[in-house]
Amino acid sequence: MTISYNHLAGKSVERLAALSDGIFGVVMTLLLLQLQEPAKDLIHSENQLLLALWALCPKLLVYLMSFITLGIFWVGQQTQLNHLTRSERHLTWIHLIFLFAVTIVPFTTRLLASFITYRMALLVYWANIMILGITLSIAWWRAQSTGLVKEELTAEGRTAIRNRLIYAQIFYTFGALLCFVNNYWSFGFIILLQLNYAFAPHFHRPKK
Repeated sequence: MTISYNHLAGKSVERLAALSDGIFGVVMTLLLLQLQEPAKDLIHSENQLLLALWALCPKLLVYLMSFITLGIFWVGQQTQLNHLTRSERHLTWIHLIFLFAVTIVPFTTRLLASFITYRMALLVYWANIMILGITLSIAWWRAQSTGLVKEELTAEGRTAIRNRLIYAQIFYTFGALLCFVNNYWSFGFIILLQLNYAFAPHFHRPKK
């Protein structure tokens, strides 16, 4: 039986996880490096500095949300990788496409921070988030269809991961469509959605 190069390539989950950690670390650092302090030549008093810092708050909020977004997707990718026995060439390339979308986040964040009142800027930002979610969903589908998921992951666990991916894409699509109603509603929806995914509140029914 002849073994092709494609059959041998891209099998290491550990190497993929290490590359992911490095890219996420760099991108998350770049986010804050792009946040510039007020111009020194324009500041001549405490009040002017206070006003300048206050004016930075909307941009800071955008960068904070992007940082949380990256954290959410890092956790999502690591959750998948932790439940794989190994990778394979096609799955590795799907994750590389996912990581490419990660590297675009600083650009879409800067675009939104500079043009937060423009619908196009918000749509581009939403598109970036949706591409991250879609590629991660495709990666999980590929892993399951090729039998790369560890057997110890229960059916309930598989369903939980699948549902998280499906519902997230539905919510992201709804948030993007809100741009056509009101930009601030759409941005507010980003904040609420990402805070929910970051802190994952659980509501338990009181025991009778």
